[in-house]
Amino acid sequence: MLAREHPISLRRSTQELADALGQVYGSRFVVWRTDEFVFGVRAGELVLRSLGGVDLPAPAVVLVRQVPGSMNYDREVTLLRHLERMGAALLNPVEAHLLCRNKIWQLQELALAGLPVPDTLSYATAPLEGVVHAVGLDMPWVVKPVTGYQGRSVFLARDPRLLREMAPTLGANTSLALQQYVAPSHGRDLRVLVVDGEVVAAYVRTSRDGALASNIARGDVGSPCLGDYPQAESLAVLAVRALGLAIAGVDLLFASADCFVICEVNSVPGWRPAMTSVVPAILGCVSRRLVAHPCALDPVDARSTRRATTRWQSNG
Repeated sequence: MLAREHPISLRRSTQELADALGQVYGSRFVVWRTDEFVFGVRAGELVLRSLGGVDLPAPAVVLVRQVPGSMNYDREVTLLRHLERMGAALLNPVEAHLLCRNKIWQLQELALAGLPVPDTLSYATAPLEGVVHAVGLDMPWVVKPVTGYQGRSVFLARDPRLLREMAPTLGANTSLALQQYVAPSHGRDLRVLVVDGEVVAAYVRTSRDGALASNIARGDVGSPCLGDYPQAESLAVLAVRALGLAIAGVDLLFASADCFVICEVNSVPGWRPAMTSVVPAILGCVSRRLVAHPCALDPVDARSTRRATTRWQSNG
């Protein structure tokens, strides 16, 4: 498992997952932080070393538990790419993490796949003051950072005139997305967790204070609803497939009582403690990648791993 640098603590769901993997795989499993490596090329070969100078083999499987929005291209993304090029199977693959890191990139892919997404505008090097005066910005818009995460810095600009007045203060160094306001979903959305193409959990998230964004990381309320919205669950599976993800959380907005649009897809989702089906599903995902790896377990190890996974599921 690869997590953020010290001293940032592991999220609750990440710690739960680490505990389960430790029970199943014992000393063959380890949690590494991104600040514990050096890597590069030596004698024409890709190498990975600990800060103590110990050469490390590429792990068979790397379960990434850093939210892509907090990754830096020249740091964490480069490390992930290095591990992948050394032969490690990443959950999720680097390209899929990059799609989830950039909200516009993922919307491009979702739209090309024919999936419903809100109307969204962004820009390259145009000044924001010019963008907000463009034709078409005559309705409320949700403003969010292109690489934001956990609902941070998201706000609703109900009045286009106010947005134009605010533009000079929003910062020239942060790319923003201007997204269609889906009024029926104000303060609530539907999070669907998908593992290897199967829906394993779903819950409606509701803002405690009537704010626009609803996010468990902000202390909002989550109500389990697996099976209550089959259309949304099917849509989530299609979204995950379009982005090439094995493990994902899909956030859907309520366009109406039974109609949804995809807000965004997350490659490092969290979950509520009561959602006991998520960890076993991820354990199964890891096990399948290990078996498929060129340095796969021998049949005896594979059987013992399956027994350990079954014991953990029963005890959990």
